[in-house]
Amino acid sequence: MRSIFVNIATKDIEAAKRFYDAIGFRLNPQFSDDESACYVIEENIVLMVLTEPKLSGFLIRPIGDAAEATQMTLSISCTGRDEVDAMIRTALDAGGGPWKPAQDYGFMYAGSFQDPDGHVWEPAWMDPARLQPT
Repeated sequence: MRSIFVNIATKDIEAAKRFYDAIGFRLNPQFSDDESACYVIEENIVLMVLTEPKLSGFLIRPIGDAAEATQMTLSISCTGRDEVDAMIRTALDAGGGPWKPAQDYGFMYAGSFQDPDGHVWEPAWMDPARLQPT
């Protein structure tokens, strides 16, 4: 089984920790310190939130400012429309910001929010009855 490790920069590690704790991601203290926070989203999906100086040490190009330009969107599956809406409400209550209004595509319902640094998250639900096997 493969794992996915998503590494993102933060200007304020303590604010980032408060935010990701509040939206229900599980902190792994073994790989966290005063410059980084390791969050287990699912068994094989891990979010690493690193201070800009710490992340810079791993990079060969400068870090872009997520509040100024969209670097990527991080989509996360939900069990239904209600969970999409609840995740967005929780993120906004925890200090995140809005990004785009929720979109209903019939077979898929997706919303979005930004974390305190401007990274875009898109919780989404896809109707399993409408998905065609390939």
